[in-house]
Amino acid sequence: MADITIRKAEGTWTVRAGGAVLAESKNALELSEPGYPDVIYFPRGDIAMAFLDDTDHRTTCPHKGEARYFSIVTKSQTLENAAWSYADPKPDVARIKDHLAFYSSDTVTVERV
Repeated sequence: MADITIRKAEGTWTVRAGGAVLAESKNALELSEPGYPDVIYFPRGDIAMAFLDDTDHRTTCPHKGEARYFSIVTKSQTLENAAWSYADPKPDVARIKDHLAFYSSDTVTVERV
């Protein structure tokens, strides 16, 4: 098993895209996995899910399970597969169930405020 750690992300975290705040949470989780940058997972209840469309894209992680992807739909563009979630994560990472993570990019900002 990979040495994955999950802890409460300190402070308030936001996700912005297309000029809109898609998520703001004081209950985000920070997942650390060797060889990868830390990832912030936002509780689904703190995300404006109306901006997200479920896609057919799936990937499988041997340590976390199957990831489902979401596109972010803004007024000006659709950002394909810009967020992901593990609907049924493996037991060791069960805390990330009902959370989504977002790829940081030129068009999506994930930051602590």
